[in-house]
Amino acid sequence: MANYQELNHREVLQLIYDEAFECVSNSDDSTTLSEELKENIDYLIQHAERNRGVYTVFLTLVVQKLIDPEQDIRYHQAQLEGGFAGRIKDATYVTPFLRDMGFPAMSSSGWLTRSLEQPHPYTLDYPGKITPIASKEAFLKCVDHVQCKGADSHEVVLYMLKLLIKQRNSHDIQIAKPHGLSIANIIKILEKHFTARYSSFGASRLPTLAIYAAYQCMMAEVSRFNGKVLCPLESHTSADSQSGQIGDVQVNYPDGNAFEGIEVKHKIPITVDLIRLAYQKFMIFRTNRYYLLTTANMDSADWESINREIDSIAHTHGCQVIVNGVYSTLKYYLRLLNDPAEFIDHYVELLKSDDSIKYEQQKAWNDIVSHI
Repeated sequence: MANYQELNHREVLQLIYDEAFECVSNSDDSTTLSEELKENIDYLIQHAERNRGVYTVFLTLVVQKLIDPEQDIRYHQAQLEGGFAGRIKDATYVTPFLRDMGFPAMSSSGWLTRSLEQPHPYTLDYPGKITPIASKEAFLKCVDHVQCKGADSHEVVLYMLKLLIKQRNSHDIQIAKPHGLSIANIIKILEKHFTARYSSFGASRLPTLAIYAAYQCMMAEVSRFNGKVLCPLESHTSADSQSGQIGDVQVNYPDGNAFEGIEVKHKIPITVDLIRLAYQKFMIFRTNRYYLLTTANMDSADWESINREIDSIAHTHGCQVIVNGVYSTLKYYLRLLNDPAEFIDHYVELLKSDDSIKYEQQKAWNDIVSHI
């Protein structure tokens, strides 16, 4: 388990979110929490949209407990003896995280709710008029379980985030499929989508999905691929050596031999070492072409050494190794298609189905498209 005392609230939430997301993906509902505590947390999350402040404040308190185990989290204001500035922690880290993840969130802080900002500790007899009364009881009992009954704070945050992810996923976000866009605008949208600021993992997968979507289109339209087979995408976390594939994207001969491979890097320049590693993957196959593509700027690359290595592989093996940018490659591929809108359809379907892609990346796509 991570040393939470060295992290801020958002970093803690991000770590546990990734754990919760994996649990939900694997249908892992296990928890060590008591039934009483689970019931009260269930109530807070079920009513999170209506009572955003209550669950946000509780989440902030529990994360504070992870960061500072000695803190009595009932003392939520610095003006209270032995207290801490809960509102600042929430406004700076917690509420922005909730908003970015697509969870119910206040405008700036859960402590904006007057019933929660009173200068009294969150003991079971807290006088604040939190409504409905069931929310008040659930909130104060949850705080009591963590502070006085020793409930595992990590398990509490994990359980809350699993419930929030399930709740969010049940809404089934609709991802936009804009048609009639020029190739220039498609590339512009993709570049914005790849380079947007994300708090969750998944962005490095986006260029691979775009290249794969282009190949899905080209398999039917480009004569070079007649009779060839586009391999299914492997998991983002699968090593090529384990999956048996020679790259992130692979096209095979009908007999299963690797015909063409594509390695896609995000913000990582292509080097001679990467080319040599790629060669180790395809050297035993009758591979015709191998692409190393990157979203990074290659202006300062050692092109003399790169071209020398490419020539050496061509002489030894016969495979044509091509080093290029992701955006220029996509622009060329889209020009080969009868209707680039087909590419958009495939890319959006991959955004929906790929396990590496989070709600944050799906929402970012919609936001970017809406401004084009």
